[in-house]
Amino acid sequence: MKINWYPGHMKKTQELLQEQLKLVDIVVEILDARVPSSSQNPQIEKLINQKKRLVLLNKADLADETITEKWLELFIEQGKNAMAINSIENRTASKVMQELQKLYKEKSEQLKKRGRIPRPVRVMVVGVPNAGKSTLINLLAGKKRAKTGDRPGVTKGKQWTRIQSTIELLDTPGILWPKFEDELTGIRLAQTSAIKDEILDVETLGYKLLEDLLKLYPDLIVRRYGEFENMDEPLKVMETIAQRRGCILKAGEADFLRTANIILDEFRNGKLGRISLEKPEENGGQDGTFTD
Repeated sequence: MKINWYPGHMKKTQELLQEQLKLVDIVVEILDARVPSSSQNPQIEKLINQKKRLVLLNKADLADETITEKWLELFIEQGKNAMAINSIENRTASKVMQELQKLYKEKSEQLKKRGRIPRPVRVMVVGVPNAGKSTLINLLAGKKRAKTGDRPGVTKGKQWTRIQSTIELLDTPGILWPKFEDELTGIRLAQTSAIKDEILDVETLGYKLLEDLLKLYPDLIVRRYGEFENMDEPLKVMETIAQRRGCILKAGEADFLRTANIILDEFRNGKLGRISLEKPEENGGQDGTFTD
């Protein structure tokens, strides 16, 4: 599958991050809890350098809770502050605010010792497209300040938002990176809506998702679509789903495009259940680096 996924504005976004990083105290990196490895931009690691960081595994309500806990353990082992969140839940705001204040406490005390009045903590929010950055900022602000949407590419430029009198947040456009080491990374990002469907082979994308789910969560597939005679044959399962959902072409053949869209949509909105497509033991090395 060929994925044309790196539009020109992402180079400008990377330059924006480099320019603004010197102004911030903490970087909040939002990952998709269903695919933490694929949604972690390797360029962010280089850009952040020694800045304090808070890793948020967003959309945790859609991910497998047991696997998310393992991911949090891995990040903590790496010496990173990490939390699992749902950016549309009200209680998330207080949890994230408390963590940010805790991270900034050391610098605030240093400013006081120098006789300077502590200023609001400056926080940059980064992540791949559609990770939930703007949604989180709006939740923290208590009102709609940053643009949001259920598709990648909604945030177009930097947006500073004052949170009470203690925190200033910088929302940035979602950023991908110039080259995937593995096609699977691109597929995972596409399956979780970090890449626009319009530029993809949706049939293949849906088929590959079904293929994985039949291995990882066969019980969820059966619960949603019914029993199948050939669970080890994804194409036949997909054809049966098409028949059961009325996705039939005029010639009587299965409409695989409509079926793929159904499978993708029901995965993305949680109708299939809580699913994680990546596990730490498969994606995290002993030295704390990620491999695909």
